[in-house]
Amino acid sequence: MPGIPFTKASACGNDFLIIDGAHLPADAAAFTRNICDRHDGIGADGVEWIFPGKEGADVECRLINADGSAAEVSGNGTRCVAAWWHSRQSGQQRVVNVLTGAGAKECRVVSAAGTEYQFEMKIGVPQIAGERKLALSSGEVSGLQLNMGNPQFVVFVDNFDFPWQARGAEIQAQSQHFPEGTNVDFVRVTGPDRIEARFFERGAGETRSSGTGSCASAVAAIHLRGVKSPVTVVAPGGSQEGRWEKEVFLTGPARLIGEGTFFI
Repeated sequence: MPGIPFTKASACGNDFLIIDGAHLPADAAAFTRNICDRHDGIGADGVEWIFPGKEGADVECRLINADGSAAEVSGNGTRCVAAWWHSRQSGQQRVVNVLTGAGAKECRVVSAAGTEYQFEMKIGVPQIAGERKLALSSGEVSGLQLNMGNPQFVVFVDNFDFPWQARGAEIQAQSQHFPEGTNVDFVRVTGPDRIEARFFERGAGETRSSGTGSCASAVAAIHLRGVKSPVTVVAPGGSQEGRWEKEVFLTGPARLIGEGTFFI
């Protein structure tokens, strides 16, 4: 039976399918929607399509979200690609350079044991657009608009006891403010160097974690709330650490879950 081989990986519950770009079908969006379906497919937040490295990178990846839309980069997805690539090498290389739609990302191996990895990833310099107020059905909301290689909007909250998913979707729908869409991050400061976050991502909806979202949340907390770097970002899927010097560095896990074939 014809099929397409895949590897499934997860970074703090943010899961991805890693597939050789040689199998990229003509209608990549429809295929990605099918394979990412949680009931009739394999299930994932997106597919990282893999190609040979160029421009000095070890490997290139192109991300398509679960809804079939293309994305510039995923911090968690890139770590998953780095883990996948590293697992196929001799294991001696300590840095994996991954070329994404937002440029090359350096992933330094902190630890590797079997299918479990920890990476420090150089995300890049945040582009802070500033605070913006939006009119929503529930009232006015204020957030920090910035770019971490992909668009982000960070909203500070006192708790998560409200329909934040619906609010995130309503924020995303304001295309006049976000012509390229946006990821929405809801953040609660819980300590001098610690925050808690919930993520509603462009093309995927609610996710258990987000790498670039964690970085955006850390940057916003440092920039607006005086939180100290490095910042521990706690999400439902686990914790990551964002460090902001001139550039932002993200440290977190990546786990290879399994391999299989998706029948077509």
